[in-house]
Amino acid sequence: MTDVPAYLARIGYGGPTEPTVETLRAIHYAHLLAVPFENLDIAVGRKIVVDAEAFLRKVVEERRGGFCYELNGAFAWLLRKLGYRVTLLSARVAREKGGEGPEFDHLTLRVDLGEPWLADVGFGESFLEPLRMKVKDEQSDRAGRFRLVRLGERLQLERAEPGSAWKRQYSFALKPRKLEEFAGMCHYHQTSPDSHFTQNRICTLATADGRITLSEMKLIVTRNGERHEQLQSSEEERSTVLRERFGVRLLVDSAKQEHQDR
Repeated sequence: MTDVPAYLARIGYGGPTEPTVETLRAIHYAHLLAVPFENLDIAVGRKIVVDAEAFLRKVVEERRGGFCYELNGAFAWLLRKLGYRVTLLSARVAREKGGEGPEFDHLTLRVDLGEPWLADVGFGESFLEPLRMKVKDEQSDRAGRFRLVRLGERLQLERAEPGSAWKRQYSFALKPRKLEEFAGMCHYHQTSPDSHFTQNRICTLATADGRITLSEMKLIVTRNGERHEQLQSSEEERSTVLRERFGVRLLVDSAKQEHQDR
């Protein structure tokens, strides 16, 4: 079983652990700098099971990343162990062509500390520090400007785009959920040809001055607002980038064997 010190070491955090807003901000940010958002197991046929122990083993012991169910599922465990009151929430991700995904499309977290906070270390490029759950209040961090807008009984997370436009990221209700309720959509996202997770291999990680992303064979480095792209010439070169830039080592052979055994 993973313990709290091992998890904190994984994210490079050595500060206070009392359940305060300041600690939540610091741990949230540290997590996003250390643990990448990635879907690499899907491409090699390694099944992702909705199970907290499996999430912890992958993130902490195997030093991997994951997608929302894994990352926020593991992060919820850590926060609870530190004394935070955490609620799992179901979110529906906005689609580029309009509309949004189904319920349980995304797992996000509510953390109550006198007032409710939105925490999320599993969405990829979004806020770096928790947001107050206050409607229409614009909030800023090193990643940009964000706000929550009320849509009936749901809240919608939006991010500011150049030119003062706001882009939808996802909407969520405040109904508490259990981890097992996300199993169906977790299975869908790793098996359906309509899921964007089965169409593109992605690994992305926030940095102190921007972000690094490996999308299929393209390495994208954004630093202080400047973007640079570089195509990798082979799978071997791609694996080297994953190892050296993201700390990710894929056990491809064992994953394929697991897939064949099933």
